[in-house]
Amino acid sequence: MPNDSGKVNWYIAKGKAMARFFDGRKEENAFFQEAITLGQRIRYSRGLANVYNEVGTAKRNRSEYILANDYHEKAIKYAEETKDDRLISISLNNAGVDNRRMDQLQKAFDYHFRALQAAERANDVRSVCVAINSIGNIELSTEKYTDAIGHFTKALELEEKNKNELGEAINLGNIGYAYQGLGKIDLAIEFYKRSLAVNQKLKNNTGMAICYNSLGNAYQEKKDYTHAMEALQKALAVNDKVEDKIHIAESYLNIGMLLSRQGKHEEARRYIQQSLDLSLHWRFKSMLLEVYKALAADYKASGDFKRSLEFTDRSLLYKDSILDENAAMALAQTRAIYEVDRKDIQIKALEHDKQLSELRTKRNIVYMFSTAGFLLMLAVGAFFYIRHRNLEANKHTLQLELRSLRAQMNPHFIFNSLSSIHRFIWSNSQEEASDYLTKFSKLMRMILDNTQHTFISLNKEVESLRLYLDLERLRCNGVFEYRINIADDINDDEVMLPPMIIQPYVENAIWHGLVHKSGKGMLDISITMRSGRTLICMVTDNGIGRKRALEIKAKKGETHRSMGMQVTEGRIDLIRKINNSRDTNVTITDLESEDGTPAGTQVAITLPVEHIF
Repeated sequence: MPNDSGKVNWYIAKGKAMARFFDGRKEENAFFQEAITLGQRIRYSRGLANVYNEVGTAKRNRSEYILANDYHEKAIKYAEETKDDRLISISLNNAGVDNRRMDQLQKAFDYHFRALQAAERANDVRSVCVAINSIGNIELSTEKYTDAIGHFTKALELEEKNKNELGEAINLGNIGYAYQGLGKIDLAIEFYKRSLAVNQKLKNNTGMAICYNSLGNAYQEKKDYTHAMEALQKALAVNDKVEDKIHIAESYLNIGMLLSRQGKHEEARRYIQQSLDLSLHWRFKSMLLEVYKALAADYKASGDFKRSLEFTDRSLLYKDSILDENAAMALAQTRAIYEVDRKDIQIKALEHDKQLSELRTKRNIVYMFSTAGFLLMLAVGAFFYIRHRNLEANKHTLQLELRSLRAQMNPHFIFNSLSSIHRFIWSNSQEEASDYLTKFSKLMRMILDNTQHTFISLNKEVESLRLYLDLERLRCNGVFEYRINIADDINDDEVMLPPMIIQPYVENAIWHGLVHKSGKGMLDISITMRSGRTLICMVTDNGIGRKRALEIKAKKGETHRSMGMQVTEGRIDLIRKINNSRDTNVTITDLESEDGTPAGTQVAITLPVEHIF
């Protein structure tokens, strides 16, 4: 693949798919590292924001919160470069969760509040819910239970509106924690049960275990030990289906602590011992700390102060061990951040050197070819200047010829029209002749006005055609009908064409094709556009055909060719030369019926499209 944004996105997608593989080996995700290297090289901000979010989340899942926060802050920087509010809100929420895990609650609140603002601008409901829920959790940690309930309730409403049942379950449980913090145990139990119902519907074992444990703690606080034990036993049963064994150890510990509170010390120690065995086997240090503290408290309650002191010492050892481990991990993460930043600086320095080298090479090539190029440009420029001057002179000559031909159309058309008026007056009443003459004068004014311009709009040309066709129908006593159709994709106010370019072919179709036909004649005029560059005007009649028309003409002794046709063909030929367009032409097709008899004529006039703008 080429080194572009597509390759970076491919690395990110592959990194996500292989995440469990690298996590299982506790190795850096090679695909993410490649995405970072290439993303920095090509300065692809969106890709860098996405990959830093993925790497940061992977670090957080391994409890490497300092590293996670560093990656997520980089993601924020690149997301802000993209100005994509959705990406910005995701990155800010991630950094907020990192800081919450490190108990840096004020910073976490600031990140989530900024995320909420960005998510609302982007109308990203998912990010809005995450931000509101996280702000609620911060308030829960600082014992601002009423404020927390407000935020969890708002997040719950959004999750319900978007039918995200997992989000509903989480927020219901969180509201339960807040009510328990306020001492409203019955309300807390109600929300824990609602959360449990949603988790049961989703068959979410982890969620059910959390709800049962929460119910157990609430009933225990209420001194309802029977219901507390029942809930904790259910938590233990569900935890057996959860892969992470720490949840089973936690359930054994909770049951043991409940029994100890009831004074059932022997039974309590059996459950706490099971928690201890699991924690030792799986090396759950934080759980071992809690187990030894529980044993110390149980022996103290039963009056065995020696054993209580022994387990207190063990819990302190694990506490020190965890503190040392956390300090070592923090130091290792700080060193990792330093190494990552150093590597980024090295990549940028190497890229800078490479760009400088490429610039020097390009500069030398430019120096080498600039003189030859300059001379070549002078020669080419002189050639095109002379050629352009000649073309302009030739074009000017052609345009003068075109004007001359266009000027010939007016007297020709007027002469034909006056002959028509003369015949009409002799063969009709004075009122009809007067009406005809009024329409004719209107047509003359339109023709004289249109032919003053090189191009007129299509709607003006069609308007004059309609008036002309109405006059001809009137003069021929309605022996033919006509239709004019303009394609939907043509704006007849903007498309331009030479004036009276269609009329001669329409006139020819009427006088040589339709007036000699027995029965009703039909004249179809359709105007279409091809590829946005070519205008096609089709004039189709169902008259007697060209062969029969020539025979009638020969019997009458008429041998001259229509002047209007000659002038129009000359105009089209000049338009072809001026526009240097091979497509500009006139095609005449003889139509035949199924038995081979003449069925009319079709004329296709192809012109280059001109626009008013």
